[in-house]
Amino acid sequence: QVQLVESGGGSVQAGSSLRLSCTFSGSTVGSYYMGWFRQAPGKVREGLACVSGNGGNTDIAGSVAGRFTISRDAAKNSVFLQMENLQPEDSAVYYCAAGRNGWVNHRLRPTGYDYWGQGTQVTVSS
Repeated sequence: QVQLVESGGGSVQAGSSLRLSCTFSGSTVGSYYMGWFRQAPGKVREGLACVSGNGGNTDIAGSVAGRFTISRDAAKNSVFLQMENLQPEDSAVYYCAAGRNGWVNHRLRPTGYDYWGQGTQVTVSS
């Protein structure tokens, strides 16, 4: 069974940086593309960034482009989200997800993913 575990969230001041990590287990990580999402209270889950199974392709949502970067380390079965210049509106629960069949049309949509982590809280104060 695929399992995803996020870490690296916390409470920071506006302008700070954070690096979220997600560790993948239970299957062959290269068979899955990986994505990062966030969900703030009362809002829909938002796709932020994704990386293909072989790490060769990435996509970043326009809302965070230029501030957020996704990467993966196959040897460590991990994917990372580097977040720069965080703002209070970035406060949310951040989720890691893995998918197999939706890269072309659903890579930044929750419907494109089969497995989810439990989430990690990021809180940014002004």
